[in-house]
Amino acid sequence: MPTDVRQEKRQVHELVEHLAPSQIRAVRSLLEVMVDPVARSLANAPEDDEPLTAEEEQALDRADAWLNDNKGIPHEEVLAEFGLTNSDFPLKQGGA
Repeated sequence: MPTDVRQEKRQVHELVEHLAPSQIRAVRSLLEVMVDPVARSLANAPEDDEPLTAEEEQALDRADAWLNDNKGIPHEEVLAEFGLTNSDFPLKQGGA
């Protein structure tokens, strides 16, 4: 690794030491997006502004009706069906 990159990393570490806790969380989120190409793509993706189709509207109405008569399924239970836990999704923890 070239010396200038090492020096830059040291400077970044020194700057991080001076950040407030809320700033550290923001910088961590930024670094995670920069390091993870999928997260970066999602963060840069345009908002979906396509109108819903009649079929999609009907599916949403059916889901709402089901929830009126049934208890919702906790997220943890859905993940467990696939052998997963919340810890398998570190970027989603802590409201990030």
